[in-house]
Amino acid sequence: MLSRRNLLLGMIAVAGTRPEQALAARQDPKVKLAVDRALDYLVRTQKRQGYWEANGGQYRVAMTALAGTALLCEGSTANRGKYAKTVRLAVDYLVDMSQPNGLIGYEKDYHYTYGHGFSMLFLSQVFGEEEGAERRKRLQQVLTKAVEFSGFAQTTRGGWGYVSAKDGGDFDEGSTCITQVQGLRACRNAGIPVSKEIIDRAKQYIKDCTTTEGGVQYSIRGGGARPPITAAAVAAMYSAGEYDESEHVNKMREFCRDAIWPGQSGNANYFGHWHYTHYYYAQVMYRNADEWPEYFSFISRQILPKQNASGAWKEGHIGDVYTTAINATILQLDNGYVPIYQR
Repeated sequence: MLSRRNLLLGMIAVAGTRPEQALAARQDPKVKLAVDRALDYLVRTQKRQGYWEANGGQYRVAMTALAGTALLCEGSTANRGKYAKTVRLAVDYLVDMSQPNGLIGYEKDYHYTYGHGFSMLFLSQVFGEEEGAERRKRLQQVLTKAVEFSGFAQTTRGGWGYVSAKDGGDFDEGSTCITQVQGLRACRNAGIPVSKEIIDRAKQYIKDCTTTEGGVQYSIRGGGARPPITAAAVAAMYSAGEYDESEHVNKMREFCRDAIWPGQSGNANYFGHWHYTHYYYAQVMYRNADEWPEYFSFISRQILPKQNASGAWKEGHIGDVYTTAINATILQLDNGYVPIYQR
């Protein structure tokens, strides 16, 4: 089986450019240094049991999946690469967190759908690279059950809440819906069966949450159009196979251009949920090759100066692991190693 790195380098070689030169040419040394320091910080802060955590010991499953994905973006897998041991520990922790009902996480966590969705995304990317027969079989079992749980947790309107529809009184909201859609699509792309009906209902939920201006509201019940959720919704729709040719997606893109970048608020310093917003908006911009260089120049100028001497970004109330994993992922999208983020 070809690794993602070997496959990518082979494609570049076919184009007539030496792979190492082509990869190096598009990496600013300052960006590479910042990423190396960030990933080394994540390695140092991983707990012995394989997890990371947010402030106050919270969100272990979500932080582990996000940090693990940032390491995958470097090109390492659970089997090979500089961070193979760290990735493998993260995989083992999340596999151990898989419950009999398919939930990856703690049922006592009142935001467990975030961790579940991020874990589906991370583990499905690992699954495609796993060479060990037993580990691959176990990952397949975990992801198959995880997909089943997501289907069970979906609300009657097609969205998701912080917990399953049953546990949360059928409440749903936009950000958790996006996490589930990306996780489900990542599983499907990796060969795990996912019902088309689940994805179609989720896409309809996003459309039903969209205002006439193109912004996506907090919930189908209202709450006003929110730029962070709109950016995430566009990324989710891209993952679900809808691009700018879709009138609905194009309208959301226009809203993001005005509200996030290059609109005035996007060029300001930080705003509410800035990291969350650009985690998803960077995925959107990366899929638009013509706009990506200018956007990346903007976003890297925002990110790099704020890195701490430890290699972390110490911003926001969730914690250093969260902001560091997100920033490292954004800065590495151009590596093209993680299938769900690829063009």
